[in-house]
Amino acid sequence: MASCGIYTLANDVVFDQLVAFLNSVEVNVSPDIPVCIIPYDDRMEQVQKEIGDRPNVSIYEDQQEIQRWEDFAKEVWLNHPLASEKSDARLIESRMRFQRKMVAFKGDFDKFVLYDADTLAMKPVDDIFLKLDTYDFVFDDWEHAKTRLTALDIPRIEATGELTESQIRPKLHCASFFASKKGLFTPEDVADIKMRLIEQREIEWINSISEAFLFSYLTLRGYSIFNYTLSPNAQDRTGNCADADPFVNQDNVLYNEQGLKPIHRIHYMNFAAADFARVSKGEDVNIPHRDVFLHYRFLKQPNAKPSNFAEPDLFTKIGRFKDKALKKIKRAIT
Repeated sequence: MASCGIYTLANDVVFDQLVAFLNSVEVNVSPDIPVCIIPYDDRMEQVQKEIGDRPNVSIYEDQQEIQRWEDFAKEVWLNHPLASEKSDARLIESRMRFQRKMVAFKGDFDKFVLYDADTLAMKPVDDIFLKLDTYDFVFDDWEHAKTRLTALDIPRIEATGELTESQIRPKLHCASFFASKKGLFTPEDVADIKMRLIEQREIEWINSISEAFLFSYLTLRGYSIFNYTLSPNAQDRTGNCADADPFVNQDNVLYNEQGLKPIHRIHYMNFAAADFARVSKGEDVNIPHRDVFLHYRFLKQPNAKPSNFAEPDLFTKIGRFKDKALKKIKRAIT
């Protein structure tokens, strides 16, 4: 029988979000499904302590595979037209870290779902695993519907005569939530992909230095894809973004407002990890569905859950403003 599990990418910086995510998986997906945390970097002390009481949660340890994907990302992005801009040096480094998600293809699970850590799981994934009997990849996002800054340069690809827009668009997707199978993207596959990207300059097909945009390129040829947002079943087509889509809360489970359709997850993609750390300490931070986040964050520590929220004092606000200004200056210099 195929082993099934969940991956996420995390470190201590997103600790509060990770705890909430793990608890949401336990409640809304399954208390028994194994979860493997791919380390974003070496800041994992809090994470290590947290999973000590979670026998079904582990940390990915194959450093060689992690390095293989980081090296691939670095080499690819250094050949991107935007790489000549100094401001993108730090971006390339962060995208190398995000590329670590791809180690899932050489992990312990035959079938897997990967969630970003800034996510709360809202329903079981049995249907997703069943779809992997037919498809190589399963997605649930609206990247294909974008009209501006699409993941791939559609006119440029069309000009090659290889693919039309109607063939390309359904294969555009995000990297924050996807399901697939162990064994894809072998070293031989990746070597061929790298050759196409660098030597044949298909790197110019990718519109920005983004691991999500690169992922759309990686799956463009030779793989079958199912995207719930393109499903013929209207019940499958829902939103997932915390700041863009309206949801209804029923017993700390969110549903698509239109039709009360179940959603796979809520994704806090445009909110800083610091906001979740602050609200977890009782600071008044405006986060959509804050009560739902706090429910899962303190599910196992209800007495620690803040009940009153206060604005930060003036000195704290000034200090944060100065920190932001200094970071902008440093980025400009480097």
